[in-house]
Amino acid sequence: MKRLFKFKYPKLAILLIIILFSYILFSNGIVQESLSNLGDFGYISIFIAGILFSFGFTAPISIGLFITLPFENILVASILGGLGAMIGDMLIFYTIRISFMKEFESLKNTRIFKSIIIEIEKDINKKIRNYLLYIFMGIVIASPLPDEIGVTMLAGLTKIKQKYLILISFILNTIGIFLIIYIFNI
Repeated sequence: MKRLFKFKYPKLAILLIIILFSYILFSNGIVQESLSNLGDFGYISIFIAGILFSFGFTAPISIGLFITLPFENILVASILGGLGAMIGDMLIFYTIRISFMKEFESLKNTRIFKSIIIEIEKDINKKIRNYLLYIFMGIVIASPLPDEIGVTMLAGLTKIKQKYLILISFILNTIGIFLIIYIFNI
């Protein structure tokens, strides 16, 4: 048992294992079908689906709910889903900032990470690197991909302020949810 906890990045490894296991589990149609009963709660279900949209292992459930839930106004549903997803992203952000920062600092000091950073800094201007980081993070957060990736990048690689993360998360998740609902309701 002590060997397992001597692993240099245990929390990151456990997070990856949980994401992979949950994705496999929740990709099962039986699990998704049993959760479709949330549709009886109307817009509250959309808000809950929004929270689930933020987490990699529950994103398939969330998308299934967005596709199957009945609602009258796509824009209101997208905004409520975006609010829920923003709350989920803030939970991820604070968990990472509080619990994972030592591992990120340790990871930044590894030889491999330092050599990658040196190569990136040599080839790409700092301003362009920041733009690319935020563009990639935005795509991850707006899409059904695990928000853990985008939020982890923000929490571990940047000094973003909470108010900006809230705004970015809300806008991008609302757009992503709107596109999912719109595409599947055409």
